Amino acid sequence: MTEPTPTDGPSAGRVVIVMPTYNERQNLEPIAGRVRAALPAADLLIVDDNSPDGTGDIADKLAEADSQVQVLHRTEKAGLGKAYIAAFGWALERGYDVIVEMDADGSHQPEHLPSLVDAVAHADLAIGSRWMRGGKVVNWPKSREALSRGANVYTRLMLGISIKDATAGFRAYRASTLQKISLDKVESAGYCFQIDLTMRVAAAGLKIVEVPITFVEREHGASKMSGNIMLEAFLRVAQWGTAKRLGQLKAASGRRGGR
Repeated sequence: MTEPTPTDGPSAGRVVIVMPTYNERQNLEPIAGRVRAALPAADLLIVDDNSPDGTGDIADKLAEADSQVQVLHRTEKAGLGKAYIAAFGWALERGYDVIVEMDADGSHQPEHLPSLVDAVAHADLAIGSRWMRGGKVVNWPKSREALSRGANVYTRLMLGISIKDATAGFRAYRASTLQKISLDKVESAGYCFQIDLTMRVAAAGLKIVEVPITFVEREHGASKMSGNIMLEAFLRVAQWGTAKRLGQLKAASGRRGGR
């Protein structure tokens, strides 16, 4: 099987880094500074879901001081997926060529941004991977690591994809990729949003590469992971995997019937 190739040539072009926030007052300013230092030519879009701790105010101050920082204020906390969909629409309307996802809590190291953007210049989606050779996590308990590894094994088996870290939230998309995967039909709200988009990119026959990263557990604030978020991911992956298997069986039956 031939390897799919990116459709728009090798140049990264205009890059925007999208950083959703909710109650990240302690983390936002230092991580934004590291982002701007790591990739000075890129813009930073902070998407704040009306954080009650004043994160949005800090974002506005950063934007006032730096013309390459923008803020998208949302009126409610509607989930990670909804925040990213809104940001993708904002970025596509403004003609960005590459849209990067990353967390605001310091777990995604901004110093990996150049290698991630370099990788997407030769692919349609580049994923910062914890679980490929060369990737690692720091300060995670073994139980959390086992949960993440298990979720990715489950995803690979259910969806029939080879990606080592489909749940990763540190990734770079070409604008052309997002335009091809029906973002208006994405309903995932929590962290399974990352699996959803990975599946859509793979199903479209586009090229996905993984880049090893070091993931560092946050030092300040609380994780947004919850039982409901994990349950949503488990059920949606089961639903997608079942639908895929049924489609394959139907196609195989049709081929046999046509003989």
